[in-house]
Amino acid sequence: MAITWKGVFPALTTKFTVKDELDLKLFEKNLKFQLTSGVDGVILGGSLGEASVLTTEEKQRLVKFAVESVAGKVPVILNIAEGSTREALQQASYAKEWGAEGLMILPPMRYSSDHRETVTYFKTIAESTDLPIMIYNNPVDYKTEVTLGMFEELLECPNIQAVKESTRDVSNVTRMFNRFGTRLKVLCGVDTLAMEEMLMGADGWVAGLVCAFPAETVAVYRLVKAGRIEEALAIYRWFLPVLELDIHSKLVQYIKLAEVQTGIGSEYVRAPRLPLEGKEREKILKVIGESVANRPALPDYLSIRTENTFA
Repeated sequence: MAITWKGVFPALTTKFTVKDELDLKLFEKNLKFQLTSGVDGVILGGSLGEASVLTTEEKQRLVKFAVESVAGKVPVILNIAEGSTREALQQASYAKEWGAEGLMILPPMRYSSDHRETVTYFKTIAESTDLPIMIYNNPVDYKTEVTLGMFEELLECPNIQAVKESTRDVSNVTRMFNRFGTRLKVLCGVDTLAMEEMLMGADGWVAGLVCAFPAETVAVYRLVKAGRIEEALAIYRWFLPVLELDIHSKLVQYIKLAEVQTGIGSEYVRAPRLPLEGKEREKILKVIGESVANRPALPDYLSIRTENTFA
């Protein structure tokens, strides 16, 4: 199965019931909004998806449900964020078994691996599977940077095809294109830098606030790629206050609250996370509420043709 690695890829939240069980009905509602809005793939089991507190059985149910629900319209990608190579290999095997079409992989968790260890970790997983892989490079939050030198070695693996660029350094997009040309697809992984990185040539956007605002997210992407910069910029300027919710340690709670305000989610999170309360909740609600009240009218962005294909 080939993935183009272009366009908007939501890092989906995991929906829970009041009894702390998977809420697949609400998950499906949000997923349908994503597909109708024109997203190009979906990512399960990321930080935003609270993967660290999901059981293997729950991940299996989510992946299989998503694969069945999207029915081949877009690829379903499973994130791998494990502390051991052994467990990462198991997760990669499960992903294939469950029907996922691709993987997003973080460096080893809970241990800051060096150059040799990081490259060996990624290569070992890549060589164990034929699934396409996107490396998640986020040294700010996860403390290990996947350097250009590491990518030079990793690209020996043909199924390592893309990077979720979350270094917070916009110029890193240019560095990667200068070094690797089109061999490595670059997707912005930080909502507040998405338009900036796309203007530098980034191929796509692994988005967070898309979970609550899918149409606006896809509209910005397609308008930028069509060269309609002023139209995209007007939406992006409106969007920025809520996009900033993506770069906070409580991004899960914040984005889930935004999903509630747009009618496609709930506030339920899994402990140790707790729903927002008090002045903090009021503050975030004010930011979201102002954005919802002033949502811009969107052009017919779905009619803008892109080269994104999944086959």
